[in-house]
This record gives sequence, C-alpha cells and structure tokens, in this order.
Amino acid sequence: MAAIYTYWISTALLCLLYLASAYMYVTKGDRVRQVLGELGYPSYLVPFMIVVKILGPVAILLRFSMALSDLAYAGIFYHLLLAGLAYVGVRKPGGALPAAVGLALLAASFVTQNAAREVPSPYAQAATF
Repeated sequence: MAAIYTYWISTALLCLLYLASAYMYVTKGDRVRQVLGELGYPSYLVPFMIVVKILGPVAILLRFSMALSDLAYAGIFYHLLLAGLAYVGVRKPGGALPAAVGLALLAASFVTQNAAREVPSPYAQAATF
C-alpha cells in the first residue's frame, strides 16, 4: 500500500513540477530565453520545450501506451540530468535544485509504478515496501 501512495504522490508532484515549468515558459518567455542563453542554449528551444513539458507528464499519467510512458520517463530523466548539469557547468549550483528534486521524484515514481498500475512496465522492478 505504501508503494501505491509513493507512486501517486511522486508522480503528481513530478507532473506538477513539469506543468508549472511549462506555464512559466509560456508566461515568462523573455526571462526563460535569457536564462537559456546564459546556459548556452538557443532560444528556439522554448516552443519545443513547452510541448515536451506538457506531453511528458500526460504520457506518464494517462499511460495509453506502455512504450510511450517508458519513453517519457527516459526523456524526463535525461532532461533533468542535463538541466542540472548545465547549471553546475556555469557555476550556478542553486539553479540545479529543481532538477535534483525532479530526479528524486522521477526515481520514486518509476520504481513504484508497477505496484500502482494494472499493466506493469517491463523495465521497472516490482517495488517491495
């Protein structure tokens, strides 16, 4: 039972983190472009990232395709890892905090997903809490 609660709480918080980030990308586009420029990324990534930050959580929550859900987990993992490393690389480790929190939530969600969902992922081990 604890694994089910862990899955839904971590998944909800991870999705909230991503949807809040997408909202910020839409409403504060100029500031986001400035920060991305400071990190060395081109500004044309913003519209693409808005779509990705919405579709990733949708794929995990709705889970209409197991392969797509697992791909969303992988994509979010690499995004959070690279985002955190980008901030560390420009010597602003405080900016990496949301990515670190996101990685912890992602790990908890991924590890416990088979306990909470009917169709198990072949890549996640069964959580034993």
